[in-house]
Amino acid sequence: MPTIAEKILGEKAGKGKAARAGEIVECDVDYVMVNDVTGVPAFEVFEAFGPEQSIKREKVVVVQDHYVPNKDVASAEQAKALRTYARRYKIAHYYEIGRGGICHQVMIEDGFAAPGRLIIGADSHTCSYGALGAFSTGVGSTEAAAAMATGTLWFKVPETQKFVVDGALQPFVMGKDIILHIIGDIGVSGSLYRAQEFYGTAIEQLSLSDRITIANMAIEAGAKTGIIPPDEKVFTFLKGRVRGEYSPVYADGHREDYEKIYEYDAAEIPPTVARPFVPENTAPARDLDVTIDQAYLGSCTNGRIEDLRVAAALLQAPRRVHDDVRMIIVPASDRVFQQAIAEGLIQTFLAAGAFVCGPTCGACLGGHMGVLAKGERCVSTTNRNFIGRMGHKDSEVYLANPAVVAASAITGRITDPNEL
Repeated sequence: MPTIAEKILGEKAGKGKAARAGEIVECDVDYVMVNDVTGVPAFEVFEAFGPEQSIKREKVVVVQDHYVPNKDVASAEQAKALRTYARRYKIAHYYEIGRGGICHQVMIEDGFAAPGRLIIGADSHTCSYGALGAFSTGVGSTEAAAAMATGTLWFKVPETQKFVVDGALQPFVMGKDIILHIIGDIGVSGSLYRAQEFYGTAIEQLSLSDRITIANMAIEAGAKTGIIPPDEKVFTFLKGRVRGEYSPVYADGHREDYEKIYEYDAAEIPPTVARPFVPENTAPARDLDVTIDQAYLGSCTNGRIEDLRVAAALLQAPRRVHDDVRMIIVPASDRVFQQAIAEGLIQTFLAAGAFVCGPTCGACLGGHMGVLAKGERCVSTTNRNFIGRMGHKDSEVYLANPAVVAASAITGRITDPNEL
């Protein structure tokens, strides 16, 4: 009576049946993703295997996204090295600056992620693809190199926790609030090396974008992967874009299959903020009165078109970004950017006094395009608020959904959008 994770790993291990929690299995991997930060060391390790080693190039996806555009000579050299490796090994799935976006959005948009697949990425938020019913997880560059060479990787099959969210969500409550609420409940180690499965009427009603946000932040509770059973929303999204065939996988649904089951009433989840310096330090936005210097909307967590629409609706004239706040808006991919232009969202943001740029991970990791100075506070749709995450060690990051970020940009303090 296995879970989704046990079924996928068992199938990819060629067992002909589900794997068991705690079992060590060697699995065929569908795709291996690396980016400009993790890709160069992965290729260096691959080359150390020897000149006779061939690469499983059909499984390798390479995306330039973290220091895009290059911020200095060091990042330019790093990008050049990755570009050189991609050309040397004739990597067809190579995404250059201006032709892709943030790696996880690219993996989903371009049809690599699909139900039942096993995908690894040399980036911790690879778990995002679980929103489409895949088993996806982050690995180190060394493990990525091994999979590039062999097409396989070993896994310890995780135990699975089940999260059920039933009922109707309040206004301006999004997927970000659901996952922050869960992390606030179980803590940042509450799912350590566990698979998370998400169910319930509230989850079923969410857009695919909001589901990606939930799966994206599974790692912030220590999870190996976060999986939402695929439905018609997923199948519709994949029509005309998915690469190859796929087979949806579902759990058998027996309570005894799960290490633990958590149940939540959606109506009790408010617009939620994670205060410094861990994602579990949550509070309702309405209970906070914190002035901000920066509002950041973007990242692999919340930079999709649905997120931009929510923010643009709040930023319609005559509303504007507060005089004491800088707002930075970063679409998650070139496609999202183009769609936002077509829908007039970018013009709304510019008219409101926000800064908009092309897709990049830059500010999320404190790299560039929005780094914080000493003592500054930022309310952000990103996924981590650790010490120094977005800049100076004495800066502060508050995690929130796109509506809270937009409302806060308008008022100059962390704000529940229902106040507007």
